[in-house]
Amino acid sequence: MRILIQRVRRASVGIGGSVRSSIGRGLLVLVGIGPDDGEDDVRYLCEKLVKLRIFDDEAGVMNRSVVDAGGDVLVVSQFTLYASTRKGNRPSYVRAAGPEAAVPLYERFVAVTGKLLGRPVQTGVFGADMQVELVNDGPVTIWIDSKRKEY
Repeated sequence: MRILIQRVRRASVGIGGSVRSSIGRGLLVLVGIGPDDGEDDVRYLCEKLVKLRIFDDEAGVMNRSVVDAGGDVLVVSQFTLYASTRKGNRPSYVRAAGPEAAVPLYERFVAVTGKLLGRPVQTGVFGADMQVELVNDGPVTIWIDSKRKEY
């Protein structure tokens, strides 16, 4: 399982020209799910996400989590995080889990994140053609892979 985290001042996800969900200051999280992912991957990434100290404290040092900062979280499914570009110039997505495996884990990720955050998480719609808009909050973008915990 992979997540790409972007610290934002605000973010929204739209479908067909209508806004589905939006947040103020917080984290936009793109979630990619592989075929070998399970509950351990969900738990690891959710805990890492809500505890990650990437918001400034009073001294301007990144020392606060999204929970500490009172920030919101917007989670969007993103199978392209499993793109393989090893051969040619057209990415292959065969390493991404299909909907039957990915949807339950995506929903579980949203639920566990909300529980750890202490409030509901905003979402896109799994598999929909979504448009994401954001205003970032500094150059803070972090990629985490549950199988490669050395990062």
